[in-house]
Amino acid sequence: MLISVDDLSALQERGERVRILDVRWRLDRPDGREDVAAGHIPGAVYVDLESQLAGHGDARDGRHPLPARDDLEGAARSWGLDDGDTVVVYDDLGGMSAARAWWLLRHHGVQDVRILDGAFSAWRNAGLPVEEGVVVPPLGTITLVDGRAPVVGVDDVAAIADRGVLVDARAAERYAGDVEPIDPRAGHIPGAVSAPTADNLTEDGRFRSPSELRDRFATAGITDGDEVAVYCGSGVTAAHTIAALAVAGIDAALFPGSWSAWSNHPDRPVATGDAPGASR
Repeated sequence: MLISVDDLSALQERGERVRILDVRWRLDRPDGREDVAAGHIPGAVYVDLESQLAGHGDARDGRHPLPARDDLEGAARSWGLDDGDTVVVYDDLGGMSAARAWWLLRHHGVQDVRILDGAFSAWRNAGLPVEEGVVVPPLGTITLVDGRAPVVGVDDVAAIADRGVLVDARAAERYAGDVEPIDPRAGHIPGAVSAPTADNLTEDGRFRSPSELRDRFATAGITDGDEVAVYCGSGVTAAHTIAALAVAGIDAALFPGSWSAWSNHPDRPVATGDAPGASR
C-alpha cells in the first residue's frame, strides 16, 4: 500500500508498467495544475481532486461527497488506467490528498494502488528526475466496480462511538472547537476521539512505522477488533488516516461527508473541548 521513491524509480528503470497520478491539492490551493506543470515525476498525470475525486451535492452532503462510479471510471480512463495496472499516487502534502485517490480506487476494485511514501519532496530530495509540462496519456480502458470499502453515513456515524471508536482526523484545535475556518459550526461529533492526520507522519513526511502507528492509535483508544470509522473536514485527509490504520493492521470505515456534512445539519449535536465530551 506504500511504495518508496527508490522502489518506484526501480520500476520505471525496469520498464515495468506503472501509472503515476499526481494529486496536488490543498485546502488553500485546491487547483494544483500550475505546480504539476512546473515539475512532476516523469510520466505522472495530474488528477483534479475537486472535479474528479469528488461529486457535487447539497451542503448537507459535505464539501467532497464521493463521486459516482461512472464518473470516476471516466476520470480513471482519462488518466490512462487499464485493468490490472499498478497505480502509484502522490502529492506534495505527505500523501494527505493522494490518499483520497488511493482510497477511491481501492473502493472501486483497483487491486494494486500505492501511496508514494514521503510524497514529491522525497522524490526531489533523492535527486531523481523531474519533468515539466502536462502529460496527456492515451485513453485507458479500466472498468471499476461498485464500492467495496466500508462507508458510514450521517445517520449512522455517531453510533460508531457507542460501540467502537470514531476518529476525528482534523487538527486538534478544530476538534476542540477553538477555531473553524470553513465549516458552519465548530467542534466535533460527540464521542469522537482526536487523532490528527499530520501525526501519521514523521518529520520528513513519511508514514510512521507500523509499530509506531499501532502505539499512536492505541493511545487514542483503538485496539485490535474494534469497529473504527474516520472523518475529517470533508472526507479527504480522513483517507490518509485510514491508510495509516491499514499500515498498523487496523481496518476502518470512512464517513465521506465528515464534519462539513455533520455541521450543516443544525439538528445534529456538537461537542467541544479536548475530550470526546458532551453535546451542546
